[in-house]
Amino acid sequence: MFSSSLSNNSSQITPMYTTVTHDIQITVLPEFVPERSDAEEASYWWAYTVEIANRGEVTVQLTARHWKITDGNGRLEEVKGAGVVGEQPILKPGETFRYTSGTNMSTPSGIMTGTYRMVNEKGETFDAEIPVFSLDSPYARRILN
Repeated sequence: MFSSSLSNNSSQITPMYTTVTHDIQITVLPEFVPERSDAEEASYWWAYTVEIANRGEVTVQLTARHWKITDGNGRLEEVKGAGVVGEQPILKPGETFRYTSGTNMSTPSGIMTGTYRMVNEKGETFDAEIPVFSLDSPYARRILN
């Protein structure tokens, strides 16, 4: 699971986002990466850790990903491919798979969402929803409605 610690600085809490589709629970923890970002160059980087948990009773395999990344100007980029981080993990009931990846944008905020294509041991395919999650940085202009 995720670790926690106490500190005296005023850092913000990074939110987690979770969704469940067909007994597949997907949790995402995004984090702004200031050491790779450069506001003067309009280059902003985020890391995101994804945990995929099989809460069902049948074995499943993640075979493909489809990300939708929208920057602060509304520009959509779609990323499709086989598996995640070079793997197509097989998850037995109760098992989890966790990985960390990253993305960059030319705006200081945006959102991501998408799906993982899954196939179960019966050969049935389905898309597991990746929750919509926010990519926020300290450079993002805050607007309250």
